[in-house]
Amino acid sequence: MSAPTTGPTAQALSTWLVERIAGYLQRETAEIDPTVPLAEYGLDSVAALSLCGDIEEDFEIMVEPTVAWDYPTVQALTGHLLEEFAAGPGAA
Repeated sequence: MSAPTTGPTAQALSTWLVERIAGYLQRETAEIDPTVPLAEYGLDSVAALSLCGDIEEDFEIMVEPTVAWDYPTVQALTGHLLEEFAAGPGAA
């Protein structure tokens, strides 16, 4: 029997991020391409900080306020967050 996972799947996390970002940008989720830099959609610092707060609240992990700029696409941010989940609590 395998151990339970400590976080969401890549697909679930990517979907969650797209939904949040689309909401902040007042766009349809289908308009958000996971490989396009979020800045190209007009994601500003206020929305980026709100996204950080949502990540911390919903997934109970701490992220740097610059995470949306350090990992500028949904795909990159998903990968980073999966690494944080794999590292375990308190590793960030």
